[in-house]
Amino acid sequence: MKISELSPIHLNEDDVSKLLYDGIEDNLQKGDLIFVPGSSKAAEYRLPEAVRLYQEGRAKKLLFSGGVKWPGNEMTEAEMLMKKAILYGIPSNDLFIENRSLHTKENVLASMLVMDRMCGLENIDNIILVTAPFHMRRLHLTFKTYMPHWIHCSLVCSDDGSTGIKQWKQHPYGRKRAFDEAVKIIDYVKKGILMDQDI
Repeated sequence: MKISELSPIHLNEDDVSKLLYDGIEDNLQKGDLIFVPGSSKAAEYRLPEAVRLYQEGRAKKLLFSGGVKWPGNEMTEAEMLMKKAILYGIPSNDLFIENRSLHTKENVLASMLVMDRMCGLENIDNIILVTAPFHMRRLHLTFKTYMPHWIHCSLVCSDDGSTGIKQWKQHPYGRKRAFDEAVKIIDYVKKGILMDQDI
């Protein structure tokens, strides 16, 4: 079944599981960079996972993307992630930011220029994506839709405590996030914003 064949108003748990989680696993490949999109909790959940990957030698550069300024914060998502990454001991010359984007599609589109200036898109083979479990399908589909076809992705989900494959059904917040995300992905595919694919 293709994503476009799913009905957002008749989704069940199996549909959501297949759409958001089937095939989402880390292939353990090294990357040319680690990509982290921002969110209100990105520094809490996504950044530690990205730092772990960097420290283990999976990639030598990190790119933080996100231009939203959350209430009570003077810095953008990307600026906050960079600041906290430095506190983890990561050298500033290994850190890059894109701080204009306001949502996932813009995270990818706006970051392409940063990546091109970092090392040339033609020189990138693999990007390690780090995001919350419920968000990984949409992020990966966005990369597949808009990035050059030769660029591959490794998918590393951070543990946000509620939307993991083994958590979301039992967690009220996780259920809501998962179902809302599934509806959003189906809508984007039907509008042509994201590529369709079999699930």
